[in-house]
Amino acid sequence: MPDALLSTRALVAHYGDFQALFGVSIDVQPEEVVAIIGANGAGKTTFMRSITGLIRNRPEMVVWKGQAIGGLRADQVAHLGIAMVPEGRQLFQSLSVEENLIIGGQMGRKGPWSLKTVQDLFPILKERRHVPATALSGGQQQMVAIGRALMANPEILLFDEISLGLAPIVIKSIYEALPAIIGEGMSAIIVEQDIAKAVSVSDRVYCLQEGRISLQGRPDELTREAISAAYFGV
Repeated sequence: MPDALLSTRALVAHYGDFQALFGVSIDVQPEEVVAIIGANGAGKTTFMRSITGLIRNRPEMVVWKGQAIGGLRADQVAHLGIAMVPEGRQLFQSLSVEENLIIGGQMGRKGPWSLKTVQDLFPILKERRHVPATALSGGQQQMVAIGRALMANPEILLFDEISLGLAPIVIKSIYEALPAIIGEGMSAIIVEQDIAKAVSVSDRVYCLQEGRISLQGRPDELTREAISAAYFGV
């Protein structure tokens, strides 16, 4: 789509001789939430790493506002306004909660998110701001990871396995916070194994199966049977 904020165009990705993605083309419009679902090993994390420069590709395979960025380094991609909440959170264990958040703001991008607004969104992070980040519960660590990404004031936020390993009550609270997180004119890509959660918050859904898109459409267009068939490859 010519007016897409972010696009991948026939994206392929390899780990050495192993090919993980096979011609994946996805568009994200301004202020749109796109969900990417799929089983373990479907290529979801590889897709996110390709967008953010952690896996380098041919430049034309990833396009940001009409600019080919597939060959950029991760730090260059981040400066453009693309931030990710990574799978496993990847917090700095030697730093406090507040210090982890401050690192997210080092890009110097202007926007609505600051240490105060992140702490207003997740009050527990202010209460425990001097505690080592990795000493928190899994759900609280996920809040730190989300807050750190928000501190970069991105135009698009990528959530990689947002609910992985978290208790249901924690997942519920994080999804309840999503409207406030992406309600400031931001776009988002949500990678998720929980099909119902992903579909409930998205404008469009893509399903990956063995590195290929097996289904795409708007949530109200996709039946449960079609999603299940695309997800499991049956």
